[in-house]
Amino acid sequence: MDTKTIKKETNTTQTTERISGSEAIIKCLLAEGVDVLYGYPGGAIMPVYDELYKYQDKIHHVLTRHEQGATHSAQGYARISGKVGVAIATSGPGATNLITGIADAQIDSTPMVCITGQVASHLLGSDAFQETDIVGISTPVTKWNCQVTKASEIPEVMAKAFYIAKSGRPGPVLVDITKDAQFEEFDFKYEKCKGVRSYIPIPKLNDSEVDAAAKLINAAKKPMIVWGQGVSLGQAEAEFKAVVEKAGIPSAWTILGAGAIPTSHPLNIGMVGMHGNYAPNVLTNQCDLLIAIGMRFDDRVTGSLSTYAKQAKVIHFEIDPAEIDKNVKTDVAVLGDAKESLAALLPLLEEKTHPEWHQKFKDLYAIEYEKVIKNDIYPTKEGLTMGEVLKEINSQTKGDAAIVTDVGQHQMIACRYANFNKTRSNITSGGLGTMGFGLPAAIGAKMAAPDREVISISGDGGYQMTIQELGTIFQQKVPVKIVVLNNEFLGMVRQWQQLFFDKRYASTEMTNPDFVAIAKGYFIEAEKVTKREDLKDAVAKMINTDGPYFLEVCVEKEGNVFPMIPTGASVSDVRLE
Repeated sequence: MDTKTIKKETNTTQTTERISGSEAIIKCLLAEGVDVLYGYPGGAIMPVYDELYKYQDKIHHVLTRHEQGATHSAQGYARISGKVGVAIATSGPGATNLITGIADAQIDSTPMVCITGQVASHLLGSDAFQETDIVGISTPVTKWNCQVTKASEIPEVMAKAFYIAKSGRPGPVLVDITKDAQFEEFDFKYEKCKGVRSYIPIPKLNDSEVDAAAKLINAAKKPMIVWGQGVSLGQAEAEFKAVVEKAGIPSAWTILGAGAIPTSHPLNIGMVGMHGNYAPNVLTNQCDLLIAIGMRFDDRVTGSLSTYAKQAKVIHFEIDPAEIDKNVKTDVAVLGDAKESLAALLPLLEEKTHPEWHQKFKDLYAIEYEKVIKNDIYPTKEGLTMGEVLKEINSQTKGDAAIVTDVGQHQMIACRYANFNKTRSNITSGGLGTMGFGLPAAIGAKMAAPDREVISISGDGGYQMTIQELGTIFQQKVPVKIVVLNNEFLGMVRQWQQLFFDKRYASTEMTNPDFVAIAKGYFIEAEKVTKREDLKDAVAKMINTDGPYFLEVCVEKEGNVFPMIPTGASVSDVRLE
């Protein structure tokens, strides 16, 4: 390897190396602190894999069984750690198979860098073998993307990719690199990106807006907070807790916000949204001040916008200017990083308790407990319920586990009944609702946080969308715990068919394989539970097993998730049955 020293205009010296573009990619990853990446090799990315082979002691490559699995694993890694997840794939179908995970990361603000190989630059636009315009395809679902055709462009583009992915409101970035750029040699040097012209990741905090927010909060008689993932993305948990406790405000969360303050905190009033808790949904339309922190007023949270919190003043703490007034008109918008904004707000707040207002939440919770919760977690019927499975997992993990879910009924039950004692403990697909997310995301989460118990919870439908990632778990020896709640239906769709389509169960009943035999085929210990009296011991065995473990629990076939807000209805039109 040739090295030489060049003089910079500042009279400082910097050493460069004469290396290939593919080796430069590896060195860029190392400079950004990447120690694990998820991917699948192929012709157009083979030079990079050849270099990875030489750097096995520094970067651990995880061979997933599908490129979508690579993106979800990178997401799980990023969501639990706060670091940038990295996925890599070849051109054509390898690249297009990344798109679902990229779109999921974009809507859920997950920092991820995806690297794709591409046909040689002289073949671009010729419909060459395994050529697709992945830059064009991925443009709507990436925070930024770029195609590299010369090796000398690699360091600057990679530095910019990591900076954009993790700064401000995080998101996915894709870098597409032609095969000839991977082979080409150049004089390599790397400098981390510290800024991009015209890109302002964190808006400057406006003190007058913070003052205005504080005045509204201090004057409110019935204030309510709804917080989202922005609190944890901004590492603002301590500041948020201090604000909530000083102002004495009942606080509810979106599914991605769960865990910023523990589930058991007295001011944590539960989840909002379509299957959220009764009290925060109903009282959204009775509060006199709604304070949104790091959330985007998704339609699953707001229900009908024409009736959403119309009686209330609205304060929105948000890092992304595009979210202000996009769905809900605000009275005060505080743009900035959540940690900085809440720290500035705290000394301006008066200490309050709002006892009468809190009692309303307690009264409505009592109604929900009698009509819904008690039946979910202490059922008298013969069949096992999803709620009692979550209760048993809670009991045996003491609420310290990271719960990684797929999408469907089991997801809503997990969000409702899991105890989240730690931040970054509810890892799920929120905005895109991607079935198949859970199993590969749990792989990444466990690899990023090996000291935490990581439990993947899926339904029998979503589980089979990425079931091949059992092979990744086996090969990598990832000690993740896998729970499938099997009701032999696409449960959430079936629930809608029951309630709104006169029980016409069109294409939702599942004829399933022997899940235990499949897990054992991958040399993963496995068990199936069909009776209530066997559940406790089965969960204990799963938790106490050192390696990966698969547990299938057969639950009631036609169980429903309540409360439920029908699509397009007001948040106060909550169905409890």
